[in-house]
Parts: sequence; structure tokens; C-alpha cells
Amino acid sequence: MGYQLKHGDMEQVFDRLTSGYDIYGPVRMKGEGMYSDTDVVRYGRIHTFEELEWEVKSHYSFKEAVLPITQILFYFTEHEMKEAEPERQKPAILFMRSCDIHAIKRLDQVYLNHGAEDYYYRRLRERVRLVLMGCAHTCESGFCVSMGTNQTRDYDGAVNMVEAGDIQAGDIQGGEGIRWKLDSRWQALTEILESMKLPEQDVQPDYVRENQVKVRLPENCGPELTGHPVWKEYDSRCIACGRCNFVCPTCTCFTMQDIFYQDNENAGERRRVHASCMVDGYSDVAGGGSCRKNNGERMRFKVLHKISDFKKKFGYQMCVGCGRCDDICPEYISFSACVNKLADMEKEGR
Repeated sequence: MGYQLKHGDMEQVFDRLTSGYDIYGPVRMKGEGMYSDTDVVRYGRIHTFEELEWEVKSHYSFKEAVLPITQILFYFTEHEMKEAEPERQKPAILFMRSCDIHAIKRLDQVYLNHGAEDYYYRRLRERVRLVLMGCAHTCESGFCVSMGTNQTRDYDGAVNMVEAGDIQAGDIQGGEGIRWKLDSRWQALTEILESMKLPEQDVQPDYVRENQVKVRLPENCGPELTGHPVWKEYDSRCIACGRCNFVCPTCTCFTMQDIFYQDNENAGERRRVHASCMVDGYSDVAGGGSCRKNNGERMRFKVLHKISDFKKKFGYQMCVGCGRCDDICPEYISFSACVNKLADMEKEGR
């Protein structure tokens, strides 16, 4: 069911939802960027509709709003173990772009539908509602069209922002000149909209039809690429900082930590923490060995897993084309350029 809303109507809908839900979305955090006096856009809890950042893609993914960066699993003493309470007590609503909604499908595949179900992920994920933020324009580094993630119907609600008069799209404070179109596929949201007596209309979520960046996916990325010299380039270029993994919405790796309390060395807590396959130590094994010692080997593992290995198992690529890894890399290593390089090699028979 679709509706047209004025800015004040949208604020009213948002306020009514906050009474029963924790709401998360991309927020501009002033002065907290990578460099002095710069901002960063990342997911955080929002209390008013004006806090949502509509113009700029979040620099970090939604992932930390669904699965905490550091998560306490349980507490232990000499004699007993007690499960930790969920980080979120209330159900949550996430405002997300299409590529990120596709990304949460990848997380669900790994944590819920791949062998043993991850209990700690499920108890948070099952209480999440997704609201699609329509994308009228492409972002600079994204290649969602190439990955087929530029549109989705897997949402509970979808919001489009419509410019009117002389008010610019980013002038959220202008309010009066902005109209919103909202598609509801969630009964609780539909009931709120119906009670407001809003005009109904057909609403189709905005989506990107063409990106500036275009990726050509190779047909075959098998074991023959394992020792290919193309990866040696990254031995010197990559500094193993792991930023590409930490901003990626589909990376699922973590490490486990046992923290012992100072006042009782036999009591403590077990945590799991987001981790990166690109950093030193992650692939270390017993006896002092390592599965992937060089940065080029780690780059190979990451790239082939995102565009080949995952697809062989589940039928679709793990990468959703958000482009955050290209944006964040301090060495200007481009994931999309690497994939295109592999496609060119395949075309040339190399």
C-alpha cells in the first residue's frame, strides 16, 4: 500500500514508531571523520526523522546496528555460566539502501542457513524490520547494477524523497517543500498510515539504473588463480589494515576472546569481536604456521570468496557492489578494478 506524505506527516509516523522500536539509520557525525574537521556517516540510533542522512552513502555499513562489533556471549565463574542479555531489548527498525538489504540476506545465509544456526545473531535479527531508502542517484564508487543489487522487494517499508518547489533534496530542515512517498508491506506501519487519513497512491521504490563504476564478472575463478602472479602486486601495496573488511556489509568473520576479571582470575566473560581476514594473525594456526602469510594471498582469498566461492555454494555473489572498500582503502586499492582485471585476464585466455 502506497501513500504520499508531507514532511510533517513523515515526522509523525517516525515519532509513533519510536514508541515501540529502536530506530537505526545512517547519521552524519560531525567532526568524527578520518581526518581533522571532517564528518563521518555511519549507522547509529536515531530519535528524530531529521537525523537521517539521505544524500551521502554511509561510510560504514549497517552491520554494527545488527551485530555489535564487540558482543558478550556469556559470563563465567569457577562453577557456573550465565548467558548475557541481548544488546537490544526492544525490536528495531533499520533504514537501509537496496545494496545493504541484499547484504543482510548474505549475513542471514551465513549465520542462519549454513549448518548450525547462530543463536546470538538470530535473537537480534528476528526482531528487525527493514525500511528501504530509495536511491534516485548512484553513489560515486558503487557498482550495485553490475551485481544485481540495485533494487529489492525484501522490505517492510520503502521511502522515496520527492523534491518540490525550490527546496533542494538535501535541505531536510526546509521541510515544507519536500514530499515523501511511502510503500508499506508491514501491517503495523499500514495501520499508522491509515489512521492518518493520508492520500493513497501507487509507490514504486526509487532505484539506480546505471553506475559510474561498472564491473565485469569473470565466469571462472578456480584453483588455477591461486598461484597467479597478479596477486603479488598487493604484497607491497596492501598494508593489512583490514579497513576493507570492517566497512564491508557482507564480511562475517570474528574472533573469540576470554576476558578474566582482575579481582577474580577464575571469573570473566567470553566475547566475540568482528575480525578481518586481511590482518596479520587471523589465519595463524597451531604450531606457528599460517594459511596466508602474504598480503597478496589474503587479497586473493577475499576477492575470490566475494565473487566466486560464495556463489558456488549459494548461487549468488557475496559482494553487493556498495563500493565502501574502495572508498576506505588508504592505499587506493580498488576491489572493482581487481575484479575487472580478472575478467580481462579470462577474456585474453591468461
